[in-house]
Amino acid sequence: MATIVQRPDKNGQTSYRVQVRRKGAPSQSASFQTLAEARKWAKIREGAVLEGRRFPSTAAKRHTVSDLVDRYISDVLPGKRPSTAYNQRYQLRWWKAHLGHYALADVTPALLVEYRDKLARNKVRRQSGATVNRWLAVLSHCFTMAVREWQWCDDNPVRTIRKPREPRARVRFLADQERHQLLEECQTSRNSYLHTIVVLALATGARRGELLGLQWPDVDLKRATLTFQETKNGERRAVPLTGQALALMGQHAKVRRLDTALVFPDATGKRPVGIREAWEYAVKRAGITDFRFHDLRHTAASYLAMSGASLAEIAEVLGHKTLAMVKRYAHLSEAHTRGVVERMNRAVFGE
Repeated sequence: MATIVQRPDKNGQTSYRVQVRRKGAPSQSASFQTLAEARKWAKIREGAVLEGRRFPSTAAKRHTVSDLVDRYISDVLPGKRPSTAYNQRYQLRWWKAHLGHYALADVTPALLVEYRDKLARNKVRRQSGATVNRWLAVLSHCFTMAVREWQWCDDNPVRTIRKPREPRARVRFLADQERHQLLEECQTSRNSYLHTIVVLALATGARRGELLGLQWPDVDLKRATLTFQETKNGERRAVPLTGQALALMGQHAKVRRLDTALVFPDATGKRPVGIREAWEYAVKRAGITDFRFHDLRHTAASYLAMSGASLAEIAEVLGHKTLAMVKRYAHLSEAHTRGVVERMNRAVFGE
């Protein structure tokens, strides 16, 4: 059913043209640089014919992965958060470099599995399962757009392949002594904003980018709230301020710079202040190991759980749309869960 013809070009290089024919189905053909690629494509196409699967559309034959990536970068990425767009642009360029010459019609699950595994075994930097899944996710969305919006192909081949297993979600939070030591070091930091930023992170569970992106119109001291306009899920989120966090913001507002709307500006007033070096030095001085700035968010969530907050309440504070991301804190609310179960048993059994 499949025939492979060796064809030299005018430069003396050899290519292999494959043609798959079957009665009652349109002929399929493609050219490859190596015989192995030609045989692989022929085997896949023969299987598709025998199973009665649809042949790719003309658009899928005409457009390449390079076309797909270029259009996604120009049409879709501008609508995403800058940090997300930056990371995904890098990921998409990797896919383009490795698969760009393939027509969309020739991108099969088997081909994607090959490059999924190549990405995971990267010799320079071995990628975790979670990282590989992020790279697959952005390519999958490219194909989804090609199917639903651009009519370039009929199916998304990424959705059928197995995704690497991800490790259990990290939960690292500060013990009471660690928290006291860290805050003391932040107070003595040369970065005058660091202590306030860390207290806000602990008090609200906000991400570093959310805090550094704050502008004064987002701060309402009368209502004691902060409003984060740029969040990871793209939705605006308001969180309450209370206690020390509210007091520090009140003090900070009295000495705010009038030449910028940023709450925590750098020397120019045009960009948020950089805190990486000051943060890492404070953590080191406090004698704390294996702790990142994002773990302040885990710490806030953990404290909420240990204070009896439900998973739904924690999700609302952190800005998660589902409970999946906050289930990692469920074991910390054991006392609260035990109380709920005990009350139910007393009501039902009179115990």
